[in-house]
Amino acid sequence: MKNPIQPFLEFQDALILDGGLATELEARGCDLSDELWSARLLLDDPGIIRQVHLDYFWAGADCGISASYQATIPALMARGLSEAEAIDLIRLSVRLVMEARDQFWADPANRAGRLRPLVAASVGPYGAALADGSEYTGEYDLDEDGLVAWHRQRWHILAESGADMLACETIPSHSESRALARLAGETLDMPVWMSFSCGDGRSLHDGTPIAEAAAHLDPIEQVVAIGINCTPPSYIPSLIREVRAVTKKPIVVYPNSGEEYDAMHKVWLGQSVPSEFGTFSREWRKEGAALIGGCCRTGPAHIRQIADRMRRMKR
Repeated sequence: MKNPIQPFLEFQDALILDGGLATELEARGCDLSDELWSARLLLDDPGIIRQVHLDYFWAGADCGISASYQATIPALMARGLSEAEAIDLIRLSVRLVMEARDQFWADPANRAGRLRPLVAASVGPYGAALADGSEYTGEYDLDEDGLVAWHRQRWHILAESGADMLACETIPSHSESRALARLAGETLDMPVWMSFSCGDGRSLHDGTPIAEAAAHLDPIEQVVAIGINCTPPSYIPSLIREVRAVTKKPIVVYPNSGEEYDAMHKVWLGQSVPSEFGTFSREWRKEGAALIGGCCRTGPAHIRQIADRMRRMKR
């Protein structure tokens, strides 16, 4: 299996991920107030998804993550699509990143000091499809075998989509990470990163110590990076140290902006300061993170700050 991450780590010491997709689309005026979230725009306005991907590459991202996080076949069929149409839409999510990447790379000016960016196909958790917030609790009605069965069809569609790797994101429970690791054994040539959502500086949302979950993944060849996303920045240094203690695999981190979401009033509270986020990224790199980006409420300005900090650190 070819590891697409390693050339970036050898060339520039870190791989810069993109930032939040759905919240950036909302910032541009898109209405995502339904159960499909950002996946709704795969139906209604795929062009704006492609543009956000392109803007992240311009900002310095070395990897774009597809809009397949909440795109599932049952949810899309509930909108009136046939199964074949739903599968085509999931494939489209990856194709949009590839088109943006290829447009970016076609300009020779964008190649100076850069490697050709990667495309990661997002594998969101079971809880994201439920749209009930359970991706932040891990309280599911499926056991590990049930999760394997539920994820399997979309997993294989995304593994065969042309993406460079799969990004298993916002995973809240050890049972779900074990299920996804089993699926990685069905696609031996496809690299995977596993990124957990955490409620404190030590544990997944289901209470499992992140060190325990990471140690389980460490011997699996297809898992090329392990880490944390969709988690407050304040928890990241401690979580990096917990993961680093049990694995030598690259550590991936892409936390939220630091703002907090008020679910009752459906608003974000606090401030997001891109320059501050960029400063945090230097600390995360020093702690041991090698793949660094942003999740909810981060945008191209945040990624530009990270790219600038990483270049300075290399010098």
